[in-house]
Amino acid sequence: MQSVGFKEWALVCEALARGEQTVILRKGGLAEGRDGFLFRHGEFFFFPTFFHEQVERVRTRGAEMPAQQAGEVEIRYFARLEDARFVTDWKTAAALEPLHILNEDVVRERFEYEGERGIHVAFARVFRVKPAWKFPDERRYGGCRSWVRLPDAPAELHLEPVLPDAEYAAQLAAFRTITSAPAAAEAATAAR
Repeated sequence: MQSVGFKEWALVCEALARGEQTVILRKGGLAEGRDGFLFRHGEFFFFPTFFHEQVERVRTRGAEMPAQQAGEVEIRYFARLEDARFVTDWKTAAALEPLHILNEDVVRERFEYEGERGIHVAFARVFRVKPAWKFPDERRYGGCRSWVRLPDAPAELHLEPVLPDAEYAAQLAAFRTITSAPAAAEAATAAR
């Protein structure tokens, strides 16, 4: 198991763990490097980030920030990417709304960031990490970047899928239908 962390809002991590969200939408951080953001890893731990403005930026009613222990990182979830795409059509990005908790204005902000239209989207199979993995927070985990190298994962960690197989398969099919629709329409138009 790779010891790579993907920085994501704590509220999104919790929504992923409840099965309320199955996609990750990312434009990239300020320090992503010359190539910008990419889903560089097929497996990773969710590294929760905490800032209180995220409560107002999600559609979950009564959302509350999960507890955070000062000076400590708690890893509770792991992901395997099943599919990743770069969506350049706003209607497609907006159609992903049933698969995530972000407000539309947050998705649009990411979609139109710095004038480059498009957003990276990925469908992830999420697992609970049992027991939760804790280690000291360090300065090297900071900054506006998506990926961080973590300490070696303890051997005794177990992974438990968040969604049952049938529900997971249905959500993945919905993601593929939504993200394939523009390509299918363009192909049909080009064939005429």
